[in-house]
Amino acid sequence: MPLDLVTLRCLKDNYAYLLHGGGGTVLIDAPEAMPILTELEARGWGLDAILLTHHHDDHIQAVAEIVAATGAKVIGADADAGRLPPLDLRVRPGEPLEILGEPVGILDVSGHTVGHIAFHFPQSAMAFTADSLMALGCGRLFEGDPAMMWDSLSRLNALPGDTLICSGHDYCAANGAFALSVDPDNAALQDRLADIAEARSPCAPATLEVERATNPFLRVAALRSLLGLEGADDAQVFARLRAMKDDF
Repeated sequence: MPLDLVTLRCLKDNYAYLLHGGGGTVLIDAPEAMPILTELEARGWGLDAILLTHHHDDHIQAVAEIVAATGAKVIGADADAGRLPPLDLRVRPGEPLEILGEPVGILDVSGHTVGHIAFHFPQSAMAFTADSLMALGCGRLFEGDPAMMWDSLSRLNALPGDTLICSGHDYCAANGAFALSVDPDNAALQDRLADIAEARSPCAPATLEVERATNPFLRVAALRSLLGLEGADDAQVFARLRAMKDDF
C-alpha cells in the first residue's frame, strides 16, 4: 500500500513533504518548523526521521528545532555531511536503505550542489528531487556544471513515468514562462499551465510523465532543432537551455 504524502508550503516558495505509513512518519527537508510541527500535531503523528536532500539553508534551517520537538533522527548524504546538520545516518548513492518499511533508492543528483541526493520510493512511486529536477524546470548550477546536471536529470528521467516528482520549490510562474518562450507550440505545456492557473492541478508534485511532456530540460531532443542546435548532443542542448534560463 503506498505511503501517504502530505505536501507543505514553507517560507516564501519552498515545499516540504511528510510521508506516513509503515508504522511511522518521515519529513523530507526542513525549511521552516512551524508549518511542519503544526501539521504533525493536527494529524496526531510523531516524526521518526528527517531526510535531507542538500545543504542549502532553506532546506535545513529548521532541523534543530524540529529535532528538539520530536526527537527525529536526521539522514543525509555522506558526501555532504560536513555542510549538513549533525547526521544520525549517512547514506551513499546505490547503498540499500529501508524507510517506513519500503526500500529507498539514494540517487546522486549533483549539479545544483555537489552532493545533492534524491530519495526514490519505488513501491509508492515517489521521488523527492528537491532542487535538481523541479516542477517545469531544474535548479541553478551553483556548484556543478551542465554535464553533471544533465547526467543527474538523465538518471531521474530513467525512473518509471508514473513516479511522482516531489520537488523543492514552487517556481511555476517563472519556469512556466520560460518553458513557453522556448516551446510555444507545446499543447501539453499550455494545458498544464492553464490547469495550474485555474487551481485544477498543483504546481508540484507532478508525475515524471507530465514533466517529460512539459519541462524543457527533459525535452532537449524535441527542442534541439528549435534552438538551431541540430549537430549538438543532448548535454550541449541542455547547457544552452540552462544558460538561456539564467538570462531569462
